Amino acid sequence: MPVFAYRGLSTDGRSVAGVVDADSARNARGKLRSLGIFPIELNEEIAARARSLRDWMPSFNRRVPAAEISLMSRQLATLLGAGVQLVEALGTLSEQSVRPALKKILSQVREQVREGLSLADALAIHRGIFSDLYVGMVRAGEQAGALEVVLNRLADYGEKQAEFVAKVRGALTYPIIMMCVGAAIMTFLVTYVVPQVATIFEQSHQALPLMTRILIGFSDFLVGYWMLILLALIGTAAGVITGLSTPRGRRFYDRTILRLPYIGPTIIKVVCARFARTLATLLSSGVQLLPAMEAVKRVLNNILLAEAIEQSRISIREGHGMAQTLGQSGLFPALLVEMIRVGERSGELEPMLERVADSYEREVSSALGQMTTVLEPIMTIVMAGGILFMMLAVLMPIFQLNQLMR
Repeated sequence: MPVFAYRGLSTDGRSVAGVVDADSARNARGKLRSLGIFPIELNEEIAARARSLRDWMPSFNRRVPAAEISLMSRQLATLLGAGVQLVEALGTLSEQSVRPALKKILSQVREQVREGLSLADALAIHRGIFSDLYVGMVRAGEQAGALEVVLNRLADYGEKQAEFVAKVRGALTYPIIMMCVGAAIMTFLVTYVVPQVATIFEQSHQALPLMTRILIGFSDFLVGYWMLILLALIGTAAGVITGLSTPRGRRFYDRTILRLPYIGPTIIKVVCARFARTLATLLSSGVQLLPAMEAVKRVLNNILLAEAIEQSRISIREGHGMAQTLGQSGLFPALLVEMIRVGERSGELEPMLERVADSYEREVSSALGQMTTVLEPIMTIVMAGGILFMMLAVLMPIFQLNQLMR
């Protein structure tokens, strides 16, 4: 069904804007009038999109950050808690949203809810913005009559996840920047400075030191075959991406990552923190254990760990405990397995999972801090060593020329 963007006036004289679904512009105007809105401007979204140059450019402004989804969830929960009807609350959020993508989506969700869809079904239409986890929790909240509580928990969950991701990115940003800057400096020296110095050395017709010959040979290789090197890098990247898109290649990558020293255990802690936090949030929102584990499996980025969770889900359906199957996989840490076992026996699974998530998030933050503390001096030493090598390779022939001139 076509979607029409409108601007108009409400019965109290306020200026309103949004989108409405209708078979034609005439029906859209009639629908708006029945809602007490007098349209001033009405444009079909498809036609507007066809005239927009932004659709042929990267759509950064149409993506909605997770932080804004969390804020929207918190605001919607506040409005519902204040007694505002769902349709009116969605309209209020749509009007006050400053991001065009979110404004449009909220307007569409409001129209779909007004036409009789549940909030979860309306959100499910926009899978690119609202995840299966989000939709599932909203559905459980609607069925239990606790939508406000679920939305607050979704906001808490999103904020904690965003904070955790920000810590990880913050810890890795500085080493990555140093690596890129160092590589750029070294490339400039090798491809621009060294060839000019090499010309002077060649005119002297003197035997050059081994370090100088190595540096000049490396420089000549980069300058002479840079196109082939670039094509090889692009081909390698394309091959890796293609391999990761296949189940076999993804499995090999995930298994290799988990076996790497220091990196593997850290990734396992990251995945376990997400697993525990997500499962605790779902269970505390009223989602049953089996559907909750199905949803959790989809948010993990490791095939091996996701398969272990699927095996645990099958085991639970057969009457066994979750901890038993997770422990048999050999992939999950003993602390997580033991805390789940204690939670299952005591009936306090959600609090136990929250504690595990907090514990692993602290451990990951500490591990990343230690890693950056070690990486910074190592990268500094490597960069200094490379620069020292080039300095010696350039200065040694100069010293030889000075001695010959004397």
